Amino acid sequence: MKTAVIRASWMEGYGYRLDTQPYVGGALQAKILLEELPLRKDPLHTLTKGHDGGIYNGPQFRRNYVEDPAHGVRFLTGSSMQLADLSNVSLLSRRDATGKKLRHLRLERGMTLISCSGSIGKMAYVRPEMAGIWSSQDILKVVPDPEKIPPGYLYAFLSSKFGVPLVTSGTYGAIIQHLEPEHIAGIGVPRLDPAQEQEIHDLVEEAAQLRSEAASAKATAIHGFNEWTGYDSVDRSTHGLESTYGITSSESLGKRMDGAYYFAPALNARRCWDQKIAEDGGAKLGGIADVFIPTIFKREYAQNPEDGVPYITGADVFQIRPSTELFLHRSIAEKHRLTLTKGMILIHEAGQRYGLIGRSAYVHKTFAGWSCTNNMVRVAPKKHEDTGFLFTVLSSNPGVLLLKREAAGSSIPHLDANNVADIEVPWPSREKRFSLGQPMDESISKYEQANELEDRSSNLLKTFLKVY
Repeated sequence: MKTAVIRASWMEGYGYRLDTQPYVGGALQAKILLEELPLRKDPLHTLTKGHDGGIYNGPQFRRNYVEDPAHGVRFLTGSSMQLADLSNVSLLSRRDATGKKLRHLRLERGMTLISCSGSIGKMAYVRPEMAGIWSSQDILKVVPDPEKIPPGYLYAFLSSKFGVPLVTSGTYGAIIQHLEPEHIAGIGVPRLDPAQEQEIHDLVEEAAQLRSEAASAKATAIHGFNEWTGYDSVDRSTHGLESTYGITSSESLGKRMDGAYYFAPALNARRCWDQKIAEDGGAKLGGIADVFIPTIFKREYAQNPEDGVPYITGADVFQIRPSTELFLHRSIAEKHRLTLTKGMILIHEAGQRYGLIGRSAYVHKTFAGWSCTNNMVRVAPKKHEDTGFLFTVLSSNPGVLLLKREAAGSSIPHLDANNVADIEVPWPSREKRFSLGQPMDESISKYEQANELEDRSSNLLKTFLKVY
């Protein structure tokens, strides 16, 4: 339980609200601290431009999704706006998106995105690869006027320990919480020396550019691997129809009897890989990596962060920058092998076959040493030099399909570590593995550089504000 003692005069600034939201989440302290700084503070709405003054979410509308990219646009929701990999987000009908009602929901570089329904206050900076994507009405768009404020500096402030409490303090609603444009329009943004604001902006922009380059390098790696295996030339014109059934011989039923194991897309992927393995060699996943799933454990969290290690879920690892307020007792993390190490590859272990199950994430140094749910298969390459290639293999289209086919269970399918370890993957010469994995290694490097630049921008903001 959180409690706070406040003065009656403080309530005026929050419209005399009687709920606790504005007073116990750190907003009041942040507001008082910022007011004490001898700096000019500009109301947020005076620094924005565009649709509805530059701070808006969107109208309620029926979401009509499509499968063909020719008829759809990529679409972000409050839960997907912070994903590191946007290649698998849903496609909204292009006809609907470009209509008069929704055309203003198209994202442009430099916008700050804020989740405004359900989980309030998650933020993202629109990097180059996000420009042209559409966003839902559950995302607040803040469009900075670059002639009044550098976009990167505005994002750095709003996403800082000063800005987030001020943003979330406007939240209302007992069950499903909401945040509206008028609730953040009056936030006072402290103005620094123009050179200082520009320095922070440049770091945020460089980080955004590196993230987009990392995504492009990852896509290049996967495309190169698929092209090398011949998967890109496999006829998948009837993929949607074939995904509902498959044909196999009775001899192959000795291992599995469930129909999903023999769906055509997975069979096509397996035949494609088997042909390449016959030509250039292959290896069982368990032979080239340590593959395991931690045991089920009781989640006992430490009240003092020093007594525990940060704990994240299976959904967190796919975020652009995983974060958590939970700290699992260190002894539990060690006992159940829950601690993550840099270079480890995580595979989502449970869920519906159309969801995250079978998708892989890389453990960057940003959250290495943290603990993670047991619902993730751990794949630790035995040789560090093979990490880029192995992550490419598991992230490829056939890799995801062949991991998903191993899932078993009628209600909530799960992966089994032994079955995953038994999957045979193409494993060519050392030189070829390095060549195919090099773009993925580049992607990993750029991603980590982006994190470092973001940390620098955050530290600079704190330093500049403390100067006064």
